[in-house]
Amino acid sequence: MISPHVCTSLLMALLAFNKFTRDLEKAGALGVRMPLEGGHEGRYRRRVRSAGYDCAHMSARGLGDLSAYLLDVHGVRPPHLGKKNMDASAVGERYFVPPVVSYRLQSLPPNSKGLLLWLIEGHILSSQEIEFLISLPSIDPRVKVVVEVGGDRAFTWFPLKEAVAA
Repeated sequence: MISPHVCTSLLMALLAFNKFTRDLEKAGALGVRMPLEGGHEGRYRRRVRSAGYDCAHMSARGLGDLSAYLLDVHGVRPPHLGKKNMDASAVGERYFVPPVVSYRLQSLPPNSKGLLLWLIEGHILSSQEIEFLISLPSIDPRVKVVVEVGGDRAFTWFPLKEAVAA
């Protein structure tokens, strides 16, 4: 038999997950702070996935131009590793990569609500990059954005607009 205390804590956790999903749908872009030992983001991502969203989880480090990386086909040059190819240009080969968000939106299942873009290490993003992430749900309403902006003693979330204002 489950104790009443355990049932109460489970119910409170489920209500928090549902509130997170509702706030995400309402704001479109959320900033989150969580304990640095980790583990919390997986629970929240799992709840948002169970609410009908597909999840793209990536680091904010090394993304470069966010609008090009997320929405447009863009060229990348792999490191040359000290080798030179005589057939290529002086700077090396250029490979074209499909956009992360646009490509994932095209391949969503028909019953999906949309795409959740979860960025870790968001504290390195500039205010202009955060403003672009805030505007991303208005470009395509099926996209929701969560950016991890730092650590805290408990898992907290707020509209991402507040991160730019601070």
